[in-house]
Amino acid sequence: MTILVWVSAAEQSRKRGMPLYDVSHDTALVRLRPILMTALVASLGFLPMALSTSDGAEMQRPLATVVIGGLITSTLLTSLVVPTIYPWFARGVHDVVLTHHGEPEPTIG
Repeated sequence: MTILVWVSAAEQSRKRGMPLYDVSHDTALVRLRPILMTALVASLGFLPMALSTSDGAEMQRPLATVVIGGLITSTLLTSLVVPTIYPWFARGVHDVVLTHHGEPEPTIG
């Protein structure tokens, strides 16, 4: 979900005419706080379940641990990996769309 929001924000910046690498950098900076806050709130919500020792905790702890681990992983993916690979994929999609419509491919440089 957060990756979809990130790409949507990046595409809006591209429609405004920003260069591809500036789009990736600026979107990463602007979306960092919302991504971190969302993951932090969700992780803190699962923390009591992860630390539980009451009845049924043997079922709750592994589930909470997996969810917290997934949140951390997806946060790192959205904050670091997606901004890094976005220009490569965005350029490829843009080239395919231009070629499909018969217009010349964009020059890089």
